[in-house]
Amino acid sequence: MWLDRLEKKLGKYCIKNLMLYITTLNGIVFILSFFDTKGEFISKLVLVPSLVMKGEVWRLITFLFIPMDFNPLWILFSLYFYYMIGSSLEHEWGSFRFNLYYLIGVIGTIAGAFLGGAGTSTFLNLSLIFAFAYLFPNYELMLFFFLPVKIKYLAMLYAAGLVLLFSLSPLYGIITVLGSALNFILFFWKDIYYRLRFNRKSYQKRKEFKAKIPKIHVMHRCTICGKTDVEDRHMDFRYCVDCDGDYEYCMDHLYNHEHIKAGSPSGKSDSDDNAEVKQDNEEEKK
Repeated sequence: MWLDRLEKKLGKYCIKNLMLYITTLNGIVFILSFFDTKGEFISKLVLVPSLVMKGEVWRLITFLFIPMDFNPLWILFSLYFYYMIGSSLEHEWGSFRFNLYYLIGVIGTIAGAFLGGAGTSTFLNLSLIFAFAYLFPNYELMLFFFLPVKIKYLAMLYAAGLVLLFSLSPLYGIITVLGSALNFILFFWKDIYYRLRFNRKSYQKRKEFKAKIPKIHVMHRCTICGKTDVEDRHMDFRYCVDCDGDYEYCMDHLYNHEHIKAGSPSGKSDSDDNAEVKQDNEEEKK
């Protein structure tokens, strides 16, 4: 595999505990921003392609150290959250592959910024969440420190937020998302493709198997209400000894129906015949 060959050649240059350095620098920038009364410090770190072209090349790196949130109550939580996700991915893949994943995301974000997308680390960090959710979908987080939520649902919520956020400017959104999610696409497209292909084949086989299962035949059916033994497995059905013919009834109508006689016209009960005889006798008397 090309990753293995690349790791043998360049693995010694990877940065171990990369996410520790990134979150630490995020924390330092957060602290320094409080001493910047004019608000010029953060503006010097933002990725602005036009300024990069004018020589401010440090912006290609410093945008990674701008915190996603400047709320003092959330900064520690967010830094710990991304450190936990990044270190877990590094433990799962190894330092080199995690470095490569993050580097591809950085390059994609920069390229997206030059093409007109948003050049922030926000969407790059979301690509870490998507990778973590794909590998560990049932990992539970304590949202607001007391509500357990599986990471896969949090990733779905973020994905829905991206769709909503960029619905008014789809081109800008597509460039931004594709740029920052380039690492996720390159690392997982093959696995996703084969998984979808397998699920489709599995669904097709289940459908064919169900089609081959013989249909359930009805053994008993009530003459009055039409209820069958398939609809109600616990219902008993009996033949009526007073009806002429094989007429079967459920227990609800076995003792509560008009008996059918063989001499009666089709569909008429004995009570109907008696009513007709009575009517004929009255006509003769007249």
